[in-house]
Amino acid sequence: MPILTIKQPKEDRRIAFEAGRSVRDVLDETDLRVRTGCNGRGACGLCRVRIADGDVGAPSANERDSLGPELLSEGVRLACQVHATSDLRIEILSPAPPSIWRSLPLPNPIQLPSPLPLSPSGRGNKGEGALSSRGYGEDHPLGAAVDLGTTHLSITLSDVTDRIRLAGRRGLNPQSSCGADVMTRLISASSAGQAETLRRQVIGAIGDGLRDIGSREGIDLGRVTRVVLVGNTAMLAILSGKNQHLLLQPRYWTEAIDCLPAETASWAASWGISPDAEIEVVPPLAGFVGSDLVSGVAATRLMEQGPGALLIDFGTNSEMALWDGKNLWVTSAAGGPAFEGCGISCGMPAEPGAVSRVFVPEEAGGLSFEVIAGAEPRGLCGTGLVDLIACLLRNGTVNRKGQFASPVSGDRYPFRPNGRELVLTKKDIDVFQRAKAAIGTGIKVLLTKAGMDFHELGRISIGGVFGRHLDIGNAQELGLLPAVPAQVIETAGNTALAGCETLLVSADREERLQRIRGRAITVSLSTSDDFEELFLEHLYLQPVGSTAAVQGHH
Repeated sequence: MPILTIKQPKEDRRIAFEAGRSVRDVLDETDLRVRTGCNGRGACGLCRVRIADGDVGAPSANERDSLGPELLSEGVRLACQVHATSDLRIEILSPAPPSIWRSLPLPNPIQLPSPLPLSPSGRGNKGEGALSSRGYGEDHPLGAAVDLGTTHLSITLSDVTDRIRLAGRRGLNPQSSCGADVMTRLISASSAGQAETLRRQVIGAIGDGLRDIGSREGIDLGRVTRVVLVGNTAMLAILSGKNQHLLLQPRYWTEAIDCLPAETASWAASWGISPDAEIEVVPPLAGFVGSDLVSGVAATRLMEQGPGALLIDFGTNSEMALWDGKNLWVTSAAGGPAFEGCGISCGMPAEPGAVSRVFVPEEAGGLSFEVIAGAEPRGLCGTGLVDLIACLLRNGTVNRKGQFASPVSGDRYPFRPNGRELVLTKKDIDVFQRAKAAIGTGIKVLLTKAGMDFHELGRISIGGVFGRHLDIGNAQELGLLPAVPAQVIETAGNTALAGCETLLVSADREERLQRIRGRAITVSLSTSDDFEELFLEHLYLQPVGSTAAVQGHH
């Protein structure tokens, strides 16, 4: 992949990017965003960069109008109009103020039934529903899709008439300060005062994300007439201020929980959208099976193929659905925040500075690392943790029980991504083992309920941001995913958000939801007779399921 080098006062940043993408889009996924106000159409003239080295072609008409011959002769260009195909070195002339929000990356190339092509400016599909130079119909109503997760919020804004996504953002859920996992968050919400604080935090964060889109993309939020929101049950209950206390009682974990808000007009007012906007919170299936899983089933069309289709939505509260051709078996696994890079000593979310890939290069010994956005390494995100443990297992530094072997002394393994020392501890490995054991147990219990075995799985969809950088072979080698043939597994990205967009623009959304709900059977892992035995079995770092050769590891 070509490299974008950004001149910096202390040390230049190097970012690998997909050839043909605009410089603006590449920067928008990092903490080095440029100023902008026109959704990348080249109309505002704000996103100025200087080309220090590299071939970027002739200026566009918008660049000639905005910059003039003098600035163009000095190498000044608009980041949204520059689509590089080879290495490029730039200087950012108009940096945007720091923000907690990152633009959503392009969808994975996996063949998901994506309902929304992306807007122009090099952001994706320009075929069906292609837009004019204005970017979207000036009189068309807009809609917002919101995926409310325990750790992250994801928001997209779309033209619902032309079914085109205009922009998207992802940021941290501010409630994380009151607990990284679902149960801690719910305990915090036991206090009426704290519950109201948590509710206001997330309502405010959604509004902040929408305003970030509106201001940077030049979109009038007053034209947003519909919002669809999905999430896990706990987050929806806290958002609505209803029945979150029931989720602390096991007898409600497989029961339907009413967590629909009493009113949403105040939300619309605080978000700055149309006061008449319809705001729909999609109800969850049960206590710990949220509407994010329902949305994911809709996005992946899990029930539209033959039996043996499995969806695993990785997250702080991981949820799973198995279609057996007749019933949709669903459950959740309290794996904790390890997949989000939380709860481990050197962990961090999948954002700039996170080590997302670890591998042993063919031409040399030792470990090599990939860091998101080419930033200075600050920690491991979930996929980096998977890779590192797999590499250490392969070279004998860690055994199948998750224990360090010689020559590691004590319970600490130091490693140096790009010269920055980080430390993996035995406790970090324990946290990952418990998380993967919860997932493995959930898969096995669902298969048993459906009367199926691993070899009957014909499709496994991996949902969640975690899957974007996940090395499938490493995950299988550790037993995080079943050892089925590699072609059976697809990384599907944020299926909850994709399904939410589907529900936003679909006229038959009620029929889709009813079909899923009508076939769903909720399973509580805690009440399964062999839960403890299965959990202990899946703690080992070893392949599970089929004896087929595990492919794809590096």
